[in-house]
Amino acid sequence: MAKLKVNGRDHAIDVSPETPLLWVLRENLGLTGTKFGCGMALCGACTVHLDGEAVRSCVTPISRADGKEVTTIEGLSPNLSHPLQRAWITEDVPQCGYCQSGQIMAAAVLLRENPKPTDADIDDAMTGNICRCGTYQRIRRAIHLAAQLKAQGGAQ
Repeated sequence: MAKLKVNGRDHAIDVSPETPLLWVLRENLGLTGTKFGCGMALCGACTVHLDGEAVRSCVTPISRADGKEVTTIEGLSPNLSHPLQRAWITEDVPQCGYCQSGQIMAAAVLLRENPKPTDADIDDAMTGNICRCGTYQRIRRAIHLAAQLKAQGGAQ
């Protein structure tokens, strides 16, 4: 039995310790915002926060999450008020949208660690989060906008 806190709520999950966190989130908890992309930690679609750090949930066994706090895209804010979510909407970032929850979750860690990232900082931090539609320029603009919103008191 794994015990973890997901988006502020405690859960006890009875699955094999090797079960990927992604499947626990999607199948056991019904949190489908986190996407399955490659299953090998190469694309970033499954990125969530585990005790505040970005991890690829497709290769993170539930045993690693036991006793820890998990934040998914659904837990970033209850009403799309997070500066990254607002910036993503303003910049009209998504095309197909499949990778966007992973992109946003990776960007949230970047902005927490570096509130004023340069283009090079963004490119470095977002490496490995693949957008098949190629919206990288919009992603970069949205991250810069989110940094400005946070600096202006946009919370989170």
